[in-house]
Amino acid sequence: MIHLKCEIEFLPVGEGSKAGDAIVIRYGNVDAYELMLIDAGHAATGSEIVSHLKKYFGPNPILTHVVLTHSDADHASGLRTVLQEIEVKNVWLHVPWLLAEETCHLFKDKRWTPEGLSKNIKENYNIISDIYDLAVLNNCNVCLPFAGDNIGPFKVMSPSRYAYCYLLPQFEKTPEPDQEAIKAAQMWLGKETLVVKAMEAVKAAVQSWTTENWGNERLKDGGITSASNESSVVMYGSFELGNVLLTGDAGINGLNWAAEQAVSSDLPLQQFSFVQIPHHGSRRNVGPAILTRLLGDKQEESDSTRFTAFVSAPKDDDQHPRRIVINAFRRRGGKVIATQGRSKIHYGGFPRREGYSAAEPLPFFTQVEEYT
Repeated sequence: MIHLKCEIEFLPVGEGSKAGDAIVIRYGNVDAYELMLIDAGHAATGSEIVSHLKKYFGPNPILTHVVLTHSDADHASGLRTVLQEIEVKNVWLHVPWLLAEETCHLFKDKRWTPEGLSKNIKENYNIISDIYDLAVLNNCNVCLPFAGDNIGPFKVMSPSRYAYCYLLPQFEKTPEPDQEAIKAAQMWLGKETLVVKAMEAVKAAVQSWTTENWGNERLKDGGITSASNESSVVMYGSFELGNVLLTGDAGINGLNWAAEQAVSSDLPLQQFSFVQIPHHGSRRNVGPAILTRLLGDKQEESDSTRFTAFVSAPKDDDQHPRRIVINAFRRRGGKVIATQGRSKIHYGGFPRREGYSAAEPLPFFTQVEEYT
């Protein structure tokens, strides 16, 4: 697939704290290309995505692949409208109730049967259920994306089916997990994530600032994000103008799993032309060690950029992207572009689109968030 071009467009999704994700991928060549949609934001943005596809790709566009990275509503809800309005050939999403038999033993209540657990999970994930039912109704090919799978020109790096099964009992809407069984497999994230979120909500209300320079990185390792975010589909593609890494809302665990899968698949790290900054630039999802593993060592401030990094963030959200995260990507050679209310395109060899202007990269920030 390395001879293919790859255009990546981040659509503006959500306002304020209601950030979301929707990415349109065009791959192939100028006269022969296919389309992929990764996530579709909130319910209200589904119709906007449909209009956008029809405006730029004709009145009857066809999506060869639709990928839902994970089950959170800010990624999933708009897919219902997309599936109702646009022809889709393949839908890739995790369908958690289909894994009930594999995961029954990982829940605290040992009275669960696979049938009962499946019913419970499906009822609590009604958005995913709607998407699955629409895909089946429309004769789409429905696939569960796990590490090693190929989605068009991309290869799934994370999660593995094994990892997903251990994450599933730790999701917010699934029954209480068997902590000891999950800890025995060294896969426990669990309720600590809720405590961390509560603490960070308090800190956000009294945000203070501190100074940072190029040589003083304040971003720390050890961030914790939710099990649902860690289940995000991470994908790697090799194209004419370089390698691409798409991360969804994956955290440090998911990104490390992706790095391990890349190594086992003989796919090079630290050689990307385009990288997605996960989870709207949250500091919980990345740290210096994983960024260096994926992107390479820190550069000198005078060095030229090595890759482009996009982050999906609303224009009126003063919490995302985090400045310490932007600085971390900058140090490792990234030219960082944020959506902040406007579509942003990485052309990847396709012609520049009429009506679009050059995006202004984010600066290196000398004032950053202070965390204790």
